[in-house]
Amino acid sequence: MFQVLFNILNGAFLLVGYIANGNSFPYPLNEEEERELFRAYKAGDESAKNELITRNLRLVAHIIKKFNPHTKDADDLISIGTVGLIKAIESFDYNKGNRLATYAARCIENEILMHVRASKKAKGEVYLQDPIGVDKEGNEICLIDVLGTESDAVLDEVENKISMKKLYALIDKVLEGKEKIIIKLRYGLGGEPQTQREIAKLLGISRSYVSRIEKKALKKLAKEMQN
Repeated sequence: MFQVLFNILNGAFLLVGYIANGNSFPYPLNEEEERELFRAYKAGDESAKNELITRNLRLVAHIIKKFNPHTKDADDLISIGTVGLIKAIESFDYNKGNRLATYAARCIENEILMHVRASKKAKGEVYLQDPIGVDKEGNEICLIDVLGTESDAVLDEVENKISMKKLYALIDKVLEGKEKIIIKLRYGLGGEPQTQREIAKLLGISRSYVSRIEKKALKKLAKEMQN
């Protein structure tokens, strides 16, 4: 659980940092580098998994732009896209001889599409049995399936390199006031993750202000994690 959370946060931190600072993304992996990292990851090397995430963040950014680079929900899409990338890496079978990018692009797009559709439904009445897409076998996926899968996948992860205690310590050390509150609420530290709109309503501030605070906080954390 903690490792999944760390990977999601770390990937989102890096992606926001690259976008916000105009930095170049790491070069994509060639086929042999990719296979070597997957061999190491499948053998239990979590640092290899982190490298796979980092070296494929360019793909997440590219796919987000296809949806709408100027959307006010861009911050949400960064987090959701990173989740899709991590799911792709965890389920990809490198022994079939295919490249990760093709498989991951589909996973990232599906993750974002499900988020967008669920968000649209949230503006009206939402039924857990409503279809929101299909899986890779062509079977219809309902909202209740997505909610259950996401929760179960997180709970199933028990191995970790960074404890929740250390994560909280990092947040407490680097962030201030509303920054701490917003990051904890956005990424579900101590509860369920909340959208920027939900946090804005809870704190009595605008969604755009929440977005600015979150970006600032993520940049601080990304900088501290790189030290």
